[in-house]
Amino acid sequence: MFTLIKRLYAPPPFATQIPDNQIDKTYKRYRLQIFLVAYIGYLSYYFVRSTLALAKPSLMGIQGKDAATQITGVYNTFSIQELGFLGAGLAITYGLSKFLMGNISDRSNPRIFLATGLILSAITNIIFANVFIFWLMMILMLINGWAQGMGWPPCGRLMTHWFSDGERGTKMSIWNTAHNIGAGFLGPIVTLGLVIFSYNYVGIFYAPAIISIIIGVGVLIFGRDTPQSVGLPSIEHYKNDFPSADVEKGIHDREIELTGKEIFFKHVLNNKFVWFIAIANAFVYLVRYGILNWAPTYLEQVKGFSPGNARWAFAMFEFAAIPGTILVGWLSDKIFAGRRAPMGIFCMIGVFVFILLYWFNPPGHPMLDISFLGIIGFLIYGPVMLIGVSALDLVPKKAAGTSAGFTGLFGYFLGTMGAEAAMGMIVQHSGWDGGFILIALSALLSILFLALTWNVHDRTKYNPHQEHN
Repeated sequence: MFTLIKRLYAPPPFATQIPDNQIDKTYKRYRLQIFLVAYIGYLSYYFVRSTLALAKPSLMGIQGKDAATQITGVYNTFSIQELGFLGAGLAITYGLSKFLMGNISDRSNPRIFLATGLILSAITNIIFANVFIFWLMMILMLINGWAQGMGWPPCGRLMTHWFSDGERGTKMSIWNTAHNIGAGFLGPIVTLGLVIFSYNYVGIFYAPAIISIIIGVGVLIFGRDTPQSVGLPSIEHYKNDFPSADVEKGIHDREIELTGKEIFFKHVLNNKFVWFIAIANAFVYLVRYGILNWAPTYLEQVKGFSPGNARWAFAMFEFAAIPGTILVGWLSDKIFAGRRAPMGIFCMIGVFVFILLYWFNPPGHPMLDISFLGIIGFLIYGPVMLIGVSALDLVPKKAAGTSAGFTGLFGYFLGTMGAEAAMGMIVQHSGWDGGFILIALSALLSILFLALTWNVHDRTKYNPHQEHN
């Protein structure tokens, strides 16, 4: 059985290279196709990851004033602390999975890997919608977290094999907007699901899950592995863009397959800069999810928002991030020559300021609340993206999934767990002011650890513009 699974997920062998006169046309077609697979595949992961955030008010028994849109079908209610523990359950297994499955994904077919996690996560959401026993809900959240960890690593593998070092900051910043498109459209999709299912609670989970299963099948059909698996040269040869030896840590053949031990101990755990960005990631994620995952609950409970308006504010946080993420990626490539930390620090300083404004804005000013939430979203995803790119920059590309998984382990295991469990406990016992103190301090600590990587990955030693278009 294990041998069969290993064979199913094994990367395909290199194909015979196609004629030179077909390479450019074929490469361009496949690069677009692979980018769309990674983009659409990953954005749909958010359809089935963030549903709990929108279900929290219903699970707490919070209802809007409009009787026609009140949600039915909730057979048990839970405290804010219990819901925080559920969110933390997903975060724990997601972080572990992203790290461990990242290592496996470095030696697996990303097409199969990406689709498997997405479809499993969707099925878990469908079951979760019908369960109201806390320990069963926790088991499902743990399973969902593990499935979610199968999303980023194969996408990281695809992006490092199909896009060169000199263009990766910009391309990854565009790809990273999949986070925002996925989570941003979740609000409207949930609203549509509630309408279709007559405002029954299951609509929050069913509509996103059905869409995700369909997209998972599409990933299986249109996904591919490396350029060499379809008869193309490596991206470094195609773009004439070879990273410097110091970044590669002595790996001169970037296509050489590394053992799991080499990846873990030589290229990830032994790299102090990977540790710095991983710790920074924990604090960035605590800020990101401390704001985002509690926004519907906070806005309804404290600021007096209706459930519908709270869902749109949740979406605004994500949609505002799209131009911010792209701009930050472009600036890190073109202005800072591949140095990711400076832009990340500037963004987190802005995040800190607008957290305070969002926190201290009194109820009765909904447009200001939405504006502050949108500006935080505009700024926070820049550091999220830049840390992800740094995880790829700092290791050989055959270790990309593991490095991304390692930073993700810190982000989700520590950051998101803090944003869920710690926030839930603090808010339950000390009120929302205590929760916002935790978020603000995390923003400051993220700045400190990003500063330790200020000059890392300076590409001024080679010209990133020497590439094909």
